[in-house]
Amino acid sequence: MLDVRRLRLLRELARRGTIAAVAEALSFSPSAVSQQLGVLEREAGLPLLERTGRRVRLTPAGQNLVRHAEAVLERLEQADADLAEARGGLAGALRIGAFPTASRAIVPAALVALARRHPGLEPMVCETDPAAVAHALRAGDLDVALVHAYDFVPAEREPGLTTEPLYGEAMYLAEPAAGTPGTPGMPGTPGAPGATAPDQDAVLRAHAGSPWITATPGTLCHAMTVRACQAAGFTPRVRHQVDEFATVLALVAAGQGVAVVPQLGVTGHADPSVHLTRLVMQRRTNLAFRSGAAAHPAVAAFGAALRAAVPPDLAGSRAEA
Repeated sequence: MLDVRRLRLLRELARRGTIAAVAEALSFSPSAVSQQLGVLEREAGLPLLERTGRRVRLTPAGQNLVRHAEAVLERLEQADADLAEARGGLAGALRIGAFPTASRAIVPAALVALARRHPGLEPMVCETDPAAVAHALRAGDLDVALVHAYDFVPAEREPGLTTEPLYGEAMYLAEPAAGTPGTPGMPGTPGAPGATAPDQDAVLRAHAGSPWITATPGTLCHAMTVRACQAAGFTPRVRHQVDEFATVLALVAAGQGVAVVPQLGVTGHADPSVHLTRLVMQRRTNLAFRSGAAAHPAVAAFGAALRAAVPPDLAGSRAEA
């Protein structure tokens, strides 16, 4: 009989590529992972891995077993959801991953509603970059998470995970307003979002020679800015790398550069030193969880609370499933 825990290790190896990465993600030692995978090969009765230097790759039999593992793990999630429903009354920890703007603007109201309806549930929020969510969910470090994707950085389908749409956001070019020292600003109404720019590429190209403020490399936000600029015909000259949008806007106000910022990042911002131009591109946010967990009462309750907490100006622009 194949062991489910070892099947999970094999699936993670298929996703991460090295035994060391699996060990780090699941808090095992590399030798323990190798030992368990060796036991799995003996249980299967044929080789599942091919070792090439420091890396390993799955044999055709190993790849086929991973597909079965995905189905088995999904059915186990469904079984857990059924048991939770049968127990009645939500209780225990619910580990939630969220990125900073959602953590500030939407999650608190959702947690208030969740506490009112399910006082026995203990939500635990951990700020997590969407790029790291898939591994955290599959490893069991999170139960549910908010993830986002941009027009220039579409979300890839992650095996073993399911997503549901929550909302969409407009994107803005933030630049120093006219008269701000440092970088020449654009005329218009500073500090408040304006009408959508008819030619997004032209708006971005106007700052081909400007210093740019982006998120740190490896994040979706960083990739979004770079790819949007490249689509407009240039590569941005990055001066500052900052993940927190309030700090980004403060740097723009100080004349340190220009940036692309999502709607939740500029909500409530009224600094007259910053001019905002609405772009055509959007950011879309989804709720992600392990496949098979959609019917889990805690996941469903948190999803319902989130949807009720989405501000009306976001609710009309739905994310893509």
